[in-house]
Amino acid sequence: MNALRFHGQNDLRYEEIPIPQVGDGQVKVKPAWVGIHEWHGGANLCPTTPHPITGETVPLTFGHEFSGTIEEVGKNVTEYKPGDRVAIQPIIYDNTCGACADGLQNCCWSNGFIGLSGWGGGLADHIVVPTSTLYRLPDNVPLEIGALVEPLAVGWHAVKISPFKTGDVALVLGGGPIGISTILALKAKGCEQIIVSEVSKKRQEFAKTFGAHHVVDPSKEDLVARCRGLTANQGVHVVYDCAGVQAALDQAVHATRPRGCIVNIAIWEKPCTINTNDFNFKERMYMGIATYQVGDFQEVIDALSRGDMDPKEMITRRIGLSEVVEEGFRRLIEDKDNQVKILVRVGGG
Repeated sequence: MNALRFHGQNDLRYEEIPIPQVGDGQVKVKPAWVGIHEWHGGANLCPTTPHPITGETVPLTFGHEFSGTIEEVGKNVTEYKPGDRVAIQPIIYDNTCGACADGLQNCCWSNGFIGLSGWGGGLADHIVVPTSTLYRLPDNVPLEIGALVEPLAVGWHAVKISPFKTGDVALVLGGGPIGISTILALKAKGCEQIIVSEVSKKRQEFAKTFGAHHVVDPSKEDLVARCRGLTANQGVHVVYDCAGVQAALDQAVHATRPRGCIVNIAIWEKPCTINTNDFNFKERMYMGIATYQVGDFQEVIDALSRGDMDPKEMITRRIGLSEVVEEGFRRLIEDKDNQVKILVRVGGG
């Protein structure tokens, strides 16, 4: 079968690899749509030494945001059948460590991701996955929207476990895919005042389209003053950092009210610096988010089915598997401001 494989920095290759065989408790899925995100060429979560769970190392098949149709079911699989339409939750966890024992599989000490750490990936003609990764899509949720469940679940989980409550004012740093996912989650959970900080003109427009009530360009306007002006000089209740930029974090701290919370969703390329006194003297909190928990996918799918979230305009480009490098990953780097989510059509749907 055909697959897009990561071999190392700046080294993606289309290759023919064996079709995976279905084992006990597994299903074979034909990927339909796969979401991709900005990639700068490094290994990141792709193991260069054997992964503790999968035992795999590069080269690996890419693609961890995807939907598809079940082609074949393995022994002892009774809850799914060929033809079922599914979204795949890609977290790989050992189910034996302390975090897993507490139900925090997303914080597993050995965790990884399908499409990044082994077990195949969505950018291939076929993939075999355990049934624990599957979430059935209702009839009114198309397969291409199913491919958005993964990034949507990141924003959903962040809002869900943050201190946000009805009536709070939220500040979102960054108007990229995860920023927009967070805006959609906040809207679905009843937030009536969402402020977005974003320097890109196009992404400012995207933020407004998806429900931001106020958009601030921090390169031209004082973000702290604007946030305080919108909150009777109190500051916002919760900040969701989807940017991972030091200057944005520095401003966001002072835009947060006493006992407010800064929620870090971004994966930082370099270590950041915080002044702990800014947290002590205002009793602010700082918390991290690790993707999503088991169950978050179902909550997102239910919200999509009810119409509480409408993410279809997130899809700014649709391409074929053979176009992924030039029209996908490269475009996300060179034309990043004009793209939210590029989807790759692998199969039908």
